[in-house]
Order: sequence, then structure tokens, then C-alpha cells
Amino acid sequence: MRPKTDTPRWIAAIFCWPWLLPISRAALVSAFLIGGIQKLVDFPAAVAEQAHFGLEPAWLWAAAAIVVELGGSALVIFGRWVWLGAGGLGVLTAVAMLTANDFWTKTGQDRFMETNAFFEHLGLVAGLVVISLLHLREKSALCKRRIP
Repeated sequence: MRPKTDTPRWIAAIFCWPWLLPISRAALVSAFLIGGIQKLVDFPAAVAEQAHFGLEPAWLWAAAAIVVELGGSALVIFGRWVWLGAGGLGVLTAVAMLTANDFWTKTGQDRFMETNAFFEHLGLVAGLVVISLLHLREKSALCKRRIP
């Protein structure tokens, strides 16, 4: 007897495709991967970006962003220490949210746009948490006893 689910069989078949999770991990971190490459290729622009948001010393923040964006993305994509890669990317995103998407200081259209960007980034952080949870469940028996 099959367990009851509200997911159509053909959708479940897609979700069971073995390459779906690795492709999803790569898609989730793609913006970080591209951002890290761009910062690496044009380091002065990366430093200027950090300085623009008041992060000093800007060169150190730019270098840290490159390491986290590229290293964290690689860990998530290759499924090694996913918790560390996703955690680093999540912290980086949280710092960006609080410095670059300060909707609480804006008014009018600027407030609208910054509010949307803030909560889009919050959703990205949640996606990084979910991918870490999925990886743990896939690779470990730690969750099998406590999580249904």
C-alpha cells in the first residue's frame, strides 16, 4: 500500500529524479557563484561596493565576500560540508540584507523596492537552510529518529 500524498504521481517522479537535488543546489547558489567570480575579476569594484555600504576595511570585506561566495558555493554544489557552505552564504546574505536593503530608513518607491529585496534575500537564506536540512536527511541517520 502506498502512503497517501497530495503530490501527483508524475510530480513525485520528477522529485525522485537523482539529479534534481544537485541541480537545485547549483541553481540556489548560482548568484553567489557569479557574484564571487565578478568580484574576483574586478576586485577594485568589489572594494568600492563594500565601501559604498559602509563596510570597512572595504578590501577585507571584499576578500571575505569572494572567499565565502566561491568557497560556500563549491561546498553546496559538491555536497561536502553543505551546512558550512550554506551557513556562510546565509550569514553573508544576512549582512547584505541589513546593510544594503535598509527599507526601514526609506520612503516611497525606494522603501517598496528595498522591502522586496530584503524579503527576497530572507527567502534565499531560508532556501539555504532547507538545502542543508535536505542534505542532512539524505546523508545521515541523525534525523531519522526525531523528524517524521
